[in-house]
Amino acid sequence: MKQDIYAALKKYYGYDSFRAGQEEVIKELVSGRPVLAVLPTGAGKSVCFQLPALMMDGLTIVVSPLISLMKDQAENLSRRNIPAAFLNSSLNNNEYGKILYEALRGKYKFLYVSPERLSNVNFRKFAQKANVTFVAVDEAHCVSQWGRSFRQDYYDIPDFLNALPNYPLVAAFTASATRDVRRDICHRLGIVGAKTVVTGFDRPNLKFMVKRSWDKDRDALEFLSAHKGSCGVIYCATRRNVERVTEFINKLGYKALRYHAGLGPLERKENQQAFLDGNCNIIVATNAFGMGIDKPDVRWVLHYNMPKDLESYYQEAGRAGRDGKSSECMMLFDKEDERINEFLIETAGKDQATIAHERELFQAMENFARSETCLRKYLLNYFGERAGDNCHNCSNCLSGDAMRRRKFTRGSQNNSSLWDGMLAGVRKLLGE
Repeated sequence: MKQDIYAALKKYYGYDSFRAGQEEVIKELVSGRPVLAVLPTGAGKSVCFQLPALMMDGLTIVVSPLISLMKDQAENLSRRNIPAAFLNSSLNNNEYGKILYEALRGKYKFLYVSPERLSNVNFRKFAQKANVTFVAVDEAHCVSQWGRSFRQDYYDIPDFLNALPNYPLVAAFTASATRDVRRDICHRLGIVGAKTVVTGFDRPNLKFMVKRSWDKDRDALEFLSAHKGSCGVIYCATRRNVERVTEFINKLGYKALRYHAGLGPLERKENQQAFLDGNCNIIVATNAFGMGIDKPDVRWVLHYNMPKDLESYYQEAGRAGRDGKSSECMMLFDKEDERINEFLIETAGKDQATIAHERELFQAMENFARSETCLRKYLLNYFGERAGDNCHNCSNCLSGDAMRRRKFTRGSQNNSSLWDGMLAGVRKLLGE
């Protein structure tokens, strides 16, 4: 088998060796056994399901939440002379019908769809007639009710799987999931005995910094000044903060674009593309920005607000340093973050059990922010990994005296009058 998968890797991708975790995942799937793979973005997860699919009969359905990502992957496969198609809202009825017709005739090996598509009556009728032998679920943490990004359309995937004439081989992929979430994913997808492959959560090139802030605008300005000219993402908890922070830093001469769910789809697409193409080096966003974004040269991520759970923080901070180079992740927090997250948790329209669980997740996030021990160790322990007591690359370890960071100070007085003068001028312009 080893020779076969290496030959297939060379034939279809031109590679001679696998990345960490890939061979283990592929061997399981080629043997007909389901897998849950926890792999960081950039680890080559697409090869993990594409290569086994190419070595088996039937149609492979890939469930992905991102229109742009499924389009890119389908087109990349087609360029390798591997027949693939995607179904999304950009297609008209004729295009949609033609793809389904040709898929029934066996033209395609891969069909990329959104999770919402699986609930469509006509699509289910098609799938029951097609020879679906393999289903790969990307961003699988969305399946779990206890995950950070639970989505009802993902939760309903098992209904689709059970409606097929034969239960297909299933592979689930995510970049972050605690042990409880992993168990829930396997339970929901009907793969309780699946092999779980975890390649590790540590990103040694990332410096994790946390600061309790009296004046976030001032602290953000100092951070941006120290990283001038480099590419980064500023995450805010609310659309209102995205708008205000974007305007604020643009007034100071930075070139930043905004991104949140309240914008029209065209602006979101254009702003995201401008950032990916390097035409704008700062994007200010809510958590609506991030899933499926793989820009290698992001040198920093600044959390203007504390996220509501550590899974979100890890995913968002992990947008930095995809190329393996040193990058910095700074999180600012204050009492207002507690009020914002409490409001978001309470007003989400969820049942009391879910609200209680989300409060537990936020408590872990708060404990991380207030921790006086190694931040990397805290993160890795949260995801079930062991770590040393000092990483030498986080604000606590680098501090030498972790308690100094807990004091309500304005930090260094260097350039204090300069920062305060600039802030006063900008706030006056913004009418604050």
